Amino acid sequence: MINKPNNNEKVQLTQEGFQGLTNELKELNEKRPAAVDRLANARAMGDLSENNDYHNSREALEFLDGRITELEKVLQAAEVVKNSSGKQTTVGVGTTVRVGTNGKQHSFHIVGEWEADPKEKKISHESPLGQALVGKKVGDKVEVEAPAGKIMYSVLGIE
Repeated sequence: MINKPNNNEKVQLTQEGFQGLTNELKELNEKRPAAVDRLANARAMGDLSENNDYHNSREALEFLDGRITELEKVLQAAEVVKNSSGKQTTVGVGTTVRVGTNGKQHSFHIVGEWEADPKEKKISHESPLGQALVGKKVGDKVEVEAPAGKIMYSVLGIE
């Protein structure tokens, strides 16, 4: 579950994640006038109690407005993590870490929670594995509690 930022709470994002959320906000703001028009047209059809178009349009606009507000808060609280140009020595937001477990190797990009995408091997620094890896160096070992039991990972490389 993604946490919404509190008043003074910073949200760590990579530059790529910040740009992605900014683009999403722009797209939603561009779609909003059409959603308002759909709602106005549905409202003009008369009896609202049995007007499915009106109810669907209102729900869609409420969802859109909610997401816009959410993204505005996140971007306002964003702290863009700079990728340093030198060799990375510790795992942190913005780094890619190569780990080994049970004779297999995996690479994960450590990102802020708003840009996590397990299918893309982007894991949040707030996830159990992310929390265990942040601050670690090549050669360090971490143990993570998973649904299948405890899993031991060795840090093999950091980029």
